[in-house]
Amino acid sequence: MTATFAAADLGAQSGRVAVGRFDGERLSVTEVHRFPNVPVREDETLRWDVPRLYDDVLDGLRAAAREAGRVDSVAVDSWGVDFGLIDGNGRLLQNPVHYRDGRRARAMESVLERVAARELYERTGIQLMPINTIFELGALAADGDEALAAAERLLMIPDLFHFRLCGAQTSERTNVSTTQCFDPQRRAWADDLLDRLGVPAHLFPEVVEPGTVLAPLSDGAAEESGLGRADVVAVATHDTGSAVAAVPFRLEGSAFVSAGTWSLVGLELRDPVITDAAFAANVTNEAGVEGTTRLLRNVTGLWLVHECQRSWALEGYEYSFPRLIALAEEAAAFRSFIEPNDPSFSEPGQMPARIRSFCADTGQPEPDEPGAVVRCILESLALKHAQTIELLSAVAGAAPREIHVVGGGARNELLCSWTANAAGLPVVAGPEEATLIGNLLVQAMARGEIGSLAEAREVVRASFAPVVHEPNDEADWEDARARFARTVALEVRA
Repeated sequence: MTATFAAADLGAQSGRVAVGRFDGERLSVTEVHRFPNVPVREDETLRWDVPRLYDDVLDGLRAAAREAGRVDSVAVDSWGVDFGLIDGNGRLLQNPVHYRDGRRARAMESVLERVAARELYERTGIQLMPINTIFELGALAADGDEALAAAERLLMIPDLFHFRLCGAQTSERTNVSTTQCFDPQRRAWADDLLDRLGVPAHLFPEVVEPGTVLAPLSDGAAEESGLGRADVVAVATHDTGSAVAAVPFRLEGSAFVSAGTWSLVGLELRDPVITDAAFAANVTNEAGVEGTTRLLRNVTGLWLVHECQRSWALEGYEYSFPRLIALAEEAAAFRSFIEPNDPSFSEPGQMPARIRSFCADTGQPEPDEPGAVVRCILESLALKHAQTIELLSAVAGAAPREIHVVGGGARNELLCSWTANAAGLPVVAGPEEATLIGNLLVQAMARGEIGSLAEAREVVRASFAPVVHEPNDEADWEDARARFARTVALEVRA
């Protein structure tokens, strides 16, 4: 008998729905619907268009019903940190604020005046980043926001969709762990910290573990989707949590890079690392499947290339992503580097000009042509991946012997091979659809089709063949690493 599942994966730039079939040994994945995720500006605030996204997810589930005829369960995953507020009647009070909106960054300083940075880290284990949920909540409370006052429940993005699909008002731990509102030691919301910010404790729902069966589809959702009374499962609803569940580690202690809009660079550990060294390094501890911890850092990823692509399109120059990668390969090597996480790159718009400005400010040649700009981005990402792995290894006392790259970036041969060169370690690339695969595998675990995370990774190894990139040109990259480190340090001092 084959078990059949439907997975919806919502990314910051696009979403997709896929059908997974598991025959007891191998998993096959068929994408049935893809759609753009386009944020909207409402009253000068950048927001996610959740009603539109829900309609797109339903379109995908209808396509899944046509493809599979029947599915055993359904699950949604998405990016972390963002949330919606619903009232006592279950209505979404307003579209969720986008993590790239400037307000929460402006609120960060005032929140840290009431909860010291070291205390916040000690309690939550989460790196200090302006995008974190706690800063948006602090801004809402400080502004006396009407939606916060009227809200009955706060739900993370995937939880909003599960609520619409089956009525469950819960939050799943992997996504909750990104908020900086959750205490991983107590495995509970940090209510006392939130109280000091004026955020009502009653907003926060029960936290469930990845692999929890929530409820069958509601009558309305069952009819609209055509999927009948399939179960809704809270998988690892943070997309990185699902992606890492699908990493087919060959060697214990290997590093991973989940490469897409963001590059999530990390190590999988049994317990959080909340130490002075971890705080100084500003590394984060996010929850994973089966109680694991992802010790990682966020690196602004291929969003930089997509933003450049969008800027050039607005100027009338249309470049496909493969064409930009080909132009980058032809461009001169090691001319200029950027710090991908520099605040000047945090918001949308005019990305090529911002990159040129960064290079000029750090005394480097300004990349003018698209190929030179994209090469600058990709080399910088590879070097940042290597630098971050070195940092995480020092904090965790680990010595990874290879790097697994999963997600959309796994198909980018330049990024993978340059990451191998920059780190001096083999890169094992794939699977590309790790987030969907992890989502589907945790559904299989929830139904008892797969017994453990280790078994799930055996299924990945049996189902998807990786591509291995061995490091080379070590001398050139050694010099590049030193120049990159000086450039980043120069920018920090500035």
